[in-house]
Amino acid sequence: MHIDVVDLEVVKASLSGIVREMQNCLFRTGFSTIVRESQDASCALMNAKGEVVAQHVVLPLHIGAFPACCGAVIAEFGNDIAEGDAFLINHPYYGGSPHAPDMCVLSPVFVDGELFGFCGSIAHKSDIGGPVPGSCSGQAREVFNEGLHLPAVRYHRRHQPLNDIERIIGANSRTPELVLGDIRGQLGSDRLGEKRLNELAAKYGKAKILACFDRLFELSETRLRRTFTEWKDGRFEAERFVDDDGIDLEKPVRIHVVVEKTGDRIHFDFSGSADQTRGPANVRPPLVQAACAYCLISLIDPQIFVSQGLLRAFTTTAREGSVLNPHFPAPVNTYNPTVHALVDAVYDALSNIVPDKVRADGSGSRSIILGGRSTYTGKGYVQYEIIAGGAGARATKDGASGITVNQSNAMIAPIEIIESEFPTRLLCFELIKDSGGAGRYRGGLGIRREYLNLEDARFSIRSMKHVIPPNGCAGGKTGQPGHIWINPDGKDAKRLPTRYADYPLKKGDIFRLDTPGGGGHGDALTREAKRVLDDVREGQISPEAAERDYGVVVKRDGRSWRIDDATTKQRRSKQ
Repeated sequence: MHIDVVDLEVVKASLSGIVREMQNCLFRTGFSTIVRESQDASCALMNAKGEVVAQHVVLPLHIGAFPACCGAVIAEFGNDIAEGDAFLINHPYYGGSPHAPDMCVLSPVFVDGELFGFCGSIAHKSDIGGPVPGSCSGQAREVFNEGLHLPAVRYHRRHQPLNDIERIIGANSRTPELVLGDIRGQLGSDRLGEKRLNELAAKYGKAKILACFDRLFELSETRLRRTFTEWKDGRFEAERFVDDDGIDLEKPVRIHVVVEKTGDRIHFDFSGSADQTRGPANVRPPLVQAACAYCLISLIDPQIFVSQGLLRAFTTTAREGSVLNPHFPAPVNTYNPTVHALVDAVYDALSNIVPDKVRADGSGSRSIILGGRSTYTGKGYVQYEIIAGGAGARATKDGASGITVNQSNAMIAPIEIIESEFPTRLLCFELIKDSGGAGRYRGGLGIRREYLNLEDARFSIRSMKHVIPPNGCAGGKTGQPGHIWINPDGKDAKRLPTRYADYPLKKGDIFRLDTPGGGGHGDALTREAKRVLDDVREGQISPEAAERDYGVVVKRDGRSWRIDDATTKQRRSKQ
């Protein structure tokens, strides 16, 4: 079928608009702070084969998770899918969820009585059972330690809810009202997507919309391949290390990639990565593919239309039994630090092909989880927060401060919300001076977030780069590593490992999280002295660091600072 270019652009914009409307609906109806405030969720549209037709990027990894989850539903139910049905799946092995708390809700779309596609949403759940509040144990040794796992199951049948499913989920959660409320919100966003897709099909006709789907796949693939032909051919490799897997605390986890570029083809080979880990640092292949897609999108065109066609433009290899392709039932719940290491390694390897896009490593990802029973409400609670850090410097710009980096794209929950919903008080929330790696372009600053615990609670953290700091590049320095301290200023101060589960916090305890700063880019002695002075004035770096790292001597001049030009020239010439 011939597709008019104007019609194609209108359909493409409409598909993106539908996904955005679904996401806005989901975020506005979220019960938990995870969905409502941090926006740890995303939506997508799939065709009848389960291939992603449109996904407005919130969480890039879900471009791999959606087709795997949808494919599991199609494989399980086949022709037994009817209008008004809805399905749930959160199994990392039998589907494609990154980990069990990421529940996927899928609903089929029928046009003229035939299956046309699917609307889907994936959202993190506050708690789905398991040994620790929040279900993300840093010491899990198998997926059975990670909470309730659902293969593809029917949730609604012809618009009628199957209440047994909700009863099972609710009985396995410490926060059933929040979990079920968020799942129902996901279904609501899917139903909205169904309505909008039917309206689009009614406007343009089913055949034209399906032809547009195929054409958009082709354009996405062609866009990447055309760019590949402009890049030089070659074989390039790089590696990064995750601090540990949560079990073997003295053993870093290696992520190694070989990138082979020939003509319009790129292959990512991760065979040299570590064997699957005993702790939950493992990652399933759909996320490996999605992470590679994210890297290519960000290097080529961050505004590119996201569809399954992007995944057709490259290939990946992840050795069976490795940390990037583990055997069931290897634990996976703290997968994100491993994916960040993968992304940093891929960027490093690709910097040989596109050197103008080189970037230093950022802070990676982390979350803190507290759980208990509130004496105020008499109910269980789970306080789950995603905390940002510093971004790595780029070839022409400083790294951003206090921001989620790479494939992470969630938001920090506001202090007012945290204090009003959970038994805690924020004592400190600030950027950490001198935490960004020095360089011609400075790494972004990490943040400090310090809490006073108002009730006994069980505390867990899943973080990274507390042992191995973010790398600088092109001569730039590493960023400052992260830390997690319990009662940091007391005699009983205790520093926790990067991943830790179920630490018993007492009422009145204080815990402090310092997140890593980003690595720097280039020789710090070539940074403009005026920019160093501005950093001192703005509290980004200290006068001591200005002299030590940048060779710039600044002195107090009344209420401000000025550069000691003569001493600076001397220091820089000696260094």
